[in-house]
Parts: sequence; C-alpha cells; structure tokens
Amino acid sequence: MATTRDLIRRRVEAALERAQAAGRLPAAAPAEETSFEIVRPANPEHGDFAANLALKLAAAMKQPPRQVAEALVAELDASPDDPLLAGAEVAGPGFLNLWLAARHVEGSVDTIRGLGERYGRTEVEKAQKINVEFVSANPTGPLHIGNARGAFVGDLLCRVLSAVGHVVTREYYFNDAGRQVELLGQSVAEIKLGKEPPEDGYHGDYVVELGRELPDEIWARATESGADRDLVLGTWASDRIRAGIEASLERLGVHFDVWTSEQTLVDDGWVARGVERVRAAGHAYEEDGALWFRSTAFGDDKDRVIFRSNGDPTYFAKDIGYLTHKFERGFDELIYIWGADHHGTIARLRNAAEALGFDAQRVVVLLIAWVRFVRDGQEMSMSKRSGEFITLDELLSEVGVDAARWFFASRAPSTGIDFDIELARTQSNENPVYYVQYAHARISSILRKAAGEGLAAAESVAGGLADDPISLGLAKELLRLPDVVRDAADARETQAITTYVTGLATTFHAFYRDRRVVDSSALEASGIRLALVDATRATIASALALLGISAPDSM
Repeated sequence: MATTRDLIRRRVEAALERAQAAGRLPAAAPAEETSFEIVRPANPEHGDFAANLALKLAAAMKQPPRQVAEALVAELDASPDDPLLAGAEVAGPGFLNLWLAARHVEGSVDTIRGLGERYGRTEVEKAQKINVEFVSANPTGPLHIGNARGAFVGDLLCRVLSAVGHVVTREYYFNDAGRQVELLGQSVAEIKLGKEPPEDGYHGDYVVELGRELPDEIWARATESGADRDLVLGTWASDRIRAGIEASLERLGVHFDVWTSEQTLVDDGWVARGVERVRAAGHAYEEDGALWFRSTAFGDDKDRVIFRSNGDPTYFAKDIGYLTHKFERGFDELIYIWGADHHGTIARLRNAAEALGFDAQRVVVLLIAWVRFVRDGQEMSMSKRSGEFITLDELLSEVGVDAARWFFASRAPSTGIDFDIELARTQSNENPVYYVQYAHARISSILRKAAGEGLAAAESVAGGLADDPISLGLAKELLRLPDVVRDAADARETQAITTYVTGLATTFHAFYRDRRVVDSSALEASGIRLALVDATRATIASALALLGISAPDSM
C-alpha cells in the first residue's frame, strides 16, 4: 500500500503541474525533476503535514516562495468531498501546511483492520537485492553479550528492508582460519592433557568442557604422526562452537540464509580470482617478495599487503575475495555491520571494491557502538580470551528475548548503550517493552470484554471519527507506521520504530482514559471505538512483529 506521505506527495506534484499548465507558475521546473520534503509539523495546529516545495522552486521560477506557495494552495484547495485533504494554507516563508480529510483517515482505519499484522509493509519504487552480513563472530567461543548488538541490529534491519520490498539475504561470515583457530586447538589440547591453556590461548569453562568432550578418534587423528595437532583440534572445536552459535541465534529468532567460511573462500578460489582481477586492472604490484595493493591511488595513507612474502594471504586478500564472491552473486548493495573498532577498515574495503570494478557506493558499512552491561549500577567487564563473559544464552534466560530485542532496537546503532539488566527484567511501565506489550494486551482484554457483553466492532468507522478530535487523533497516529518503516529502511536506522510504537501506546492509553469504549448504552459509538482500538491493536502488533517481539493478548 502507498503511505500517506506518498499520497500527499502525488497530490502536491499534481497541483504543481496544474498551476504550470494554467500559467499561474512558469514551467521552469518540471514536477518529475523537483525534490522536496514532506514532514510532520512539531505543532499539530500547523497541519498534519508540511511541504517545502515552494521554497525549492522559488529561485528557478524567479518568484518569492510565498507567491509560489499561494499558487499551489489555489490548486490544492480542497472541496468537502476531497478524499485526501481537508485544507491547505501558506505558512511562514512559504511552507505548505496540509490537513488530512477525516474521510481519508477513516478509510485508512478500515484498511488497517483488513491488513492486520501485514499493515506497515509497503513497496519501494525500485526494490534492490541486498546482502546484509552481520554478527560474524569468530568461532572461538560462545556468542557473548558483547556480540549481541550486531545480531539485533542486523536482524531488525533485514526485517525492515524486507518490509518495504527489498530482496534481502542474511549472511554470517565465519573467520575459521588462521592463528586463532590453532590457539583454540592448543588450548583444548592442554585441557585434554590436564594442563592449563597457554597464556595467549583461550580460557573459561567452555574450553574445559571442550577438552573433556573431545572424542577419542579426534584426539587420535590430531596426535598421529605428521598431523598438525592444534589445527585438527581447533577445527573440531570451532565446528562445535559454531553449532552452539547457530543454536543461540535460533533461540533469539535470528535466521541466516547463508553461512560463509573464510577457509572456503580460499579453498574455492575466490581469493585468488579476486586478487587476479585487481592485478589485471593494474592495482597490484610486487615488492620485497610480497604482493601489494595500490591503496594510495584511492586516497589511503599507505599501500596494503595482499599476499605476504611467505605466500600467505592477509585478511585484506580475503576481503577482496569476499567482495568478488558477493558481487558475482548479483547483489545491488552490500551491507556490513561491524563493531566501531573496525572504522579504519572501511575505506580499504571500499577501495578494493572500486579496484575490482564495482561501484564503491554499493558497499555500505554500519558501525555499531559498544554496549555497557550494567547490574545494580555496576558495569560488568568481559573478555572472551580470559573466559570472563556472559553468554547470549545467559542474557536471554535472565531478561527474555523480547526485552533484549527492545533494548538493542531502541537506540541508533552508532550510539552507545547502557543495558540495565535489572530494568529489562522489570514487569512494570518503567520497562518500555512491557509498557507497549501491555497496551496490546489491554486492547485484547477490551475486545474480549465487549464480546462477552454482546458488543462488536463496527464493520467501518466511516463518518464516526470526524466529530471526535480524540478518536481522530488516535486514528492519525495509526497512519504513521508505513512512513516510519519506509524512513527506517531508507536511513538504514531502525530505532524510530520503537519510538513510534511507544508514542502510539501512550496515545492509546490517553484515548482509553478519555473515551468509554465498551458501552452498551451507546451501541453506535461503542462499535466505532471498538473498531478503532482493534486497528490500534493490529498496528501495535505489526510494529512489534517488525522488531521480532511478541504481542501478548494477556499479561
């Protein structure tokens, strides 16, 4: 379905075309070439929407903005039967303030009820094939709460991108090669031999458990003549850890379409093909026995090693292979979700994409800030290598999936978070996810109560909201969800959804305080209000579904 803002934009563009055709405005700027913004005024008295088209056109048309705006308003002048607008006026230096017709709002409420939890989903004009790679924690230990934010951010972004029509592939990249895997294997071996893991190895209960569970046949294979003991054990251990990571993510409700391993990129020749493509394009050279990327030609402060003098590929070489692998699978955009400590790698990655012949603008890196987990006012310190950390499974067992999802979704990924574990466990309105879920449960209870008294929601709210500003105000809030979702997808930032649904819950609670919904003495009014709260229930449920959060019918 089109968003309300889409409909407003089309109406304003049509008004411009009519004003130009009638000679009220010069034909200096065709509507299809005009970019302008439509926003919601901070003060509702200034309209439901405001457009800055006149300000954008004024210079090209050589007319004062207000004069341009007045010509547009003349074409927008709404009749009593207008299905979209109740009025338009010029404001300030030349803004267009616009009011929605109650008829449109009422029709939208009926539409919401028909769509149910599908409400809020739209179709962008040009859907893209997008790859989103996230989490990608090394398989050297269980997923801990330090990795959790990437899982939540990536999953929510994929949900929102899909909700506006993009074709999204969720991908997890396992760094299952290199020294870290050998260190894990060495750590397991020392446990098997009754010793302590090396100081630079991996520690913690999970390593002890791996050492105790190590099958005899794996140990025999690792210790036979000529075998690389640490690599064999590290590969076995990382496979076990990977299975645990997949199970933890499944519990969280995070599903991946593709699991790619670093070693596979090497073994299947993607690294070699990517590097050869860079070399053929003249962006690589040999020096001191190593192969280098001419990174300085793309603005970097120094050139980067691709293959070391001993022939081993660097991480950057594997990045080149992975870029080649992804783009050759036909994606229009590659989104990487990384920790903020990877900031220095972004330019290098995009430079490699350009050297490979791809559009660097199609490589998008979202950096996520670290999270401080707080209990009783004290920060909890963590270190995977020392084994001092809280696993994601432990966090979910303590606060639940819904609370965890909400707390990570409620802030911009680049903004730091203090995750208050005690607050997340609280069953009260102080806990924002509880507050929103309670609104849904409360509406479900209202509908059950009405049914018990023989009352039903009206089939349509047409003609029932115009004379009630409180009901009309709640209905207008419902109309916002598709625009909120569209904006979230366009910005690649999704925290506005939690802000929106919290505000909607507050608006509903105020409505229910001021209006009697279940009222057998006023059947028509009660039916209209029951239909409105049913649409509110569907909107809250839809927003929560986008967040991967449940919408309980009772609490």
